Amino acid sequence: MSKGLNTVEVVRSLAQPIAERIGVGIWDIRFLKEGSQWFLRIFLDKEDGITIDDCVEFTHLINPVLDEADPIEQAYCLEVSSPGLERELTRPEHFERYTGERVMVKTIRPVNGQREFRGILEDYSHPNITIRLDDGSGFCITKKEAAWIKADDFEQ
Repeated sequence: MSKGLNTVEVVRSLAQPIAERIGVGIWDIRFLKEGSQWFLRIFLDKEDGITIDDCVEFTHLINPVLDEADPIEQAYCLEVSSPGLERELTRPEHFERYTGERVMVKTIRPVNGQREFRGILEDYSHPNITIRLDDGSGFCITKKEAAWIKADDFEQ
């Protein structure tokens, strides 16, 4: 692995040129352990949506690159997919893209007895996230206080 970079950063640097070549974007990359298995998950995105053919093409192109670079010491399962409609917002560019759009938030700890909120993402100024809730009130939390923040395709 390249000195100073974590696994996800190394994989992103290998995957980005491939994504650009086939006209897709990298939404997110996650390397995590579930049970006894490790998973490398690469989520692709593009304006008109990701197809299974996009995932297959990307998988065929990234596999030999990962094999040659060998950035991951342990055995793992590679999964390539779309982030889906209720995609999790994790990176600054995700919050910038979804400013003015509907989001769902689940907090780690209850806020006024509640852990799940819906509304419009009004602002993201790292680490603060401001949401105009469906009842019209404002809600501000830090990214650390959220279990997750996802795009919300639910229409009121």
